[in-house]
Amino acid sequence: MAKLLSGKEAAASLDAKLVSTVEKLRAQGVMPRLAVIRCGEDSSDLAYERGILKKAEKIGVEAVRIHFPADTDKEPLIAKIRELNEDPSVHGVLLFRPLPKPLKKDAEEICNTLDPAKDVDAMTDLSCAGVYEGKDLGFTPCTPEACLEILDFYGIDLTGKDVTVIGRSLVVGRPAAMMLMKRNATVTICHTKTKDVPAAARRADVIVSAVGKLNTLTGDYVREGQIVLDVSVNWDPEKNDGQGGLAGDAVFDEVSPVVDAITPVPGGVGSVTTSVLMKHVLEAAVRSCC
Repeated sequence: MAKLLSGKEAAASLDAKLVSTVEKLRAQGVMPRLAVIRCGEDSSDLAYERGILKKAEKIGVEAVRIHFPADTDKEPLIAKIRELNEDPSVHGVLLFRPLPKPLKKDAEEICNTLDPAKDVDAMTDLSCAGVYEGKDLGFTPCTPEACLEILDFYGIDLTGKDVTVIGRSLVVGRPAAMMLMKRNATVTICHTKTKDVPAAARRADVIVSAVGKLNTLTGDYVREGQIVLDVSVNWDPEKNDGQGGLAGDAVFDEVSPVVDAITPVPGGVGSVTTSVLMKHVLEAAVRSCC
């Protein structure tokens, strides 16, 4: 049976360091503050928002919620982002994405309105450029960084390892590949047009599954000795005796008996993502007062 790479333990370790940073900032008269912007009532956004608020309270970060209806025009949203850019008491801004359908055509303009210095989840072009160039421009996306935090916590060195990333989204797959290469891994990105994804996955030492579709990572994708980072969070109606529950991409009962280690869902990468978000807010606060 695979070793469970618990995100909760990795998050607890990171949280302890963040609490210490908050105490130092408050001693300097700085109250770290995050603005969370949500458009609409998407269930996954609401769940993530609850997780952020809970984590912020635990760490000592003030979280401000800002809500717009799903059918809002771009102008009031852009105006609010500009207002937050100019507010020195706000150190980080998170806008839930993807945006509702009426705003999608203007998503690039909306995202790039944000000051990269407050872009704590890589939604601006400058932050993305920093990821691809390996430079400190803005901040990295929280979920790929959470993967690295887990690997670091368990002492897993990526140097020279073959890593297969399944998924090429701008939010997880592609930035994860860049960040893994910066750690000296050799990375293969698979997507819907890849001819033989299971074969590419089996060749890897580490698999990062970011498909976002239940039961896509089966026993055919894995072999002995591998590490699996299951990034996705899906709803599985069959879990808990038909009551439903959260699950990743992996068919856990097929994959976990084969591989050496795997992140569970829930309790894996997602547990660390909110901690990384708070880390970015505190880094932004430190930069603002230096």
